Amino acid sequence: MNTPIQNRYEFVYFFDIENGNPNGDPDAGNMPRIDPETSHGLVSDVCLKRKIRNFVEISKGIQSPYEIYIREKAILNLTHERAHQAVGTEDKGDGKKRKNLGADVEKARAWMCANFFDVRTFGAVMSTGGKLNCGQVRGPVQINFARSIDSIVPLEVSITRMAVATEKEAEHQSGDNRTMGRKHIVPYALYRAEGYISAHLAAQTGFSEDDLNLLWESLENMFEHDHSAARGKMCARRLIVFKHDSMLGNAPAHKLFDLVKAEPKDDSKPARAISDYDIFVNQDGLPAGVTLEEKI
Repeated sequence: MNTPIQNRYEFVYFFDIENGNPNGDPDAGNMPRIDPETSHGLVSDVCLKRKIRNFVEISKGIQSPYEIYIREKAILNLTHERAHQAVGTEDKGDGKKRKNLGADVEKARAWMCANFFDVRTFGAVMSTGGKLNCGQVRGPVQINFARSIDSIVPLEVSITRMAVATEKEAEHQSGDNRTMGRKHIVPYALYRAEGYISAHLAAQTGFSEDDLNLLWESLENMFEHDHSAARGKMCARRLIVFKHDSMLGNAPAHKLFDLVKAEPKDDSKPARAISDYDIFVNQDGLPAGVTLEEKI
C-alpha cells in the first residue's frame, strides 16, 4: 500500500437531480429530504458515502485492499472475527482468558484499515457487541449534508400499476387489475456538498494517494452506476478541490468554501437545468499555501 497522504484537502462538490428523488426520508413517506424552515433540499452524508462505497465495490471488486465493510447484507461481527483470525488473536477455545486485549484489538483494527477501503476512508465503529471487536476508527474523509442552492417544491405524482400481486387483490378490482400508487420527485435541483480530508487521520488509517484518487474517481462517476426509476437523472457537475501545502493546512476550511459560489442566472423563474446557474471560484482570494484543482 502507498504512503499515507501528506496534504490536507477540502472540496466542494456539486451534483443535480432532474425528475427524481435524490434521498428519500423514511420518516416522511420517502419524500425528498427538506429543510422545513427554508424549503431547501437535503441529501445526507450517509447517502453520498453509500454511493462511493458502491462505486468502489463494482470498480475494484471484493478484494483487498479495496473491500467494503459496510455493504448490503454484511454481518459485521463475522468480519470482526475474520480480522482476529487473520492476525492470530481469535479465541482459541481453550477456556483461558485472553491477555493483552487492547493490543489484540489494535492489531485487528490495523488489519481492517489495511483491507477495507471504507474503514480507512470514512472510519467505522467496529465494537458492535460481538465476541470479538476491532475498536473504532476515525476516518480522514468527512462529508457534510448536501443542500440545494435554491428552495425546492417536491411533487407527489400519481402512477398506475397494470397488475396486482395476489388473486385476492384482483377480486376486489372489479375486473380491472389497475391499482394506483404515488411517486415523489424533485423537478430539478442543484445540490452542494462540502468535504474535508485530514492528513493526520490519514496517517492513522493508511489512507493513501491511490485511495485519494479513487475517491475523486468515485465522486465523478458514482451516479453513472446508480440510475433508477426513483432517482431519475442525477449527475456530478463540479468537483473543486483545495490542496494545502502542509498536513496542518494553510487556511480555515470555511474561508475556502466561501470562495465558491453558485447563483441562479435568472431569479424570476425556477431553475430547470445546470445551464440556469453560474458556478464560479474567486481565485484572487486564494490564501498562500493553498492550490486549486478542478477534478470535474
